[in-house]
Amino acid sequence: MAGSDDARKFYARLMAAQARSADPRIEQVFASVPREAFLGSGPWTVFAGEGRIQTPTADPSYIYQNVLVVLDADKAINNGEPLLHAMWLGKVGPKPGEHVTHIGAGTGYYTALLAKLVEPGGSVTAFELEAGLAARARTNLARYGNIEVIHGDAVANPLPLSDIIYVNAGVVAPPAAWLKALKPGGRMIFPWRPSETVGLAVLVTRLENGFACRPFMGSWFIPCVGASTAEPGAKIPTRERAARTRSIWLAAARTPDRTATAVFGDVWFSSRAVPADSTR
Repeated sequence: MAGSDDARKFYARLMAAQARSADPRIEQVFASVPREAFLGSGPWTVFAGEGRIQTPTADPSYIYQNVLVVLDADKAINNGEPLLHAMWLGKVGPKPGEHVTHIGAGTGYYTALLAKLVEPGGSVTAFELEAGLAARARTNLARYGNIEVIHGDAVANPLPLSDIIYVNAGVVAPPAAWLKALKPGGRMIFPWRPSETVGLAVLVTRLENGFACRPFMGSWFIPCVGASTAEPGAKIPTRERAARTRSIWLAAARTPDRTATAVFGDVWFSSRAVPADSTR
């Protein structure tokens, strides 16, 4: 429908503006990927305040705005907030030829955006734990030749070496294996949820001498199975301490010290930036 095409183009302009990125492809991918193709048949139900509202009809124009569309009402799973993802895409900066691992792919909408942003030559491995959502994602993404959808646990299974790890489930800390899967210069963006009262989006970059870490906005996602519960003895940060974090370390490589803002087993967070030469 012509009206929904215009709505999608305007929505794409809004998303690109929110991304605050000089990359014009962000607007292009939001304009070219039909969101309704990943939501099932309309009318759709959207979260609003403490309740839900159904769109009047199946006109896609209704979902080309910053609304959370219900995917699984019983589990409170939604399609994600477009403005948030626009900001994340602008922050993580996917480039042609890169490999992305998408953890918590849902039905594949943001997976498709990532896949387009790494063309030509790039690819995406998408993990989804929920069997029904993984099946829908596999169907929705069948026409994309550079995406592999895996129905599986990204915490228990090894990740491919990645330029970007894009996480859409809240973790108390990224597993050590995820950090090790980042290529030099690789970026990980994830929702850090070290406690029920702290929720921050964090960008990690693998540098020569460590992992730089920068919390940059509030963020709340459903918990990541296998990585959302702190073990006994963990050092859990306040929001203020979490916001001061500037690096992440593997405890096997560097023992937690007085700069530690949080400690979770074999991964810890520090208020100190990654030094230019970690041997000093």
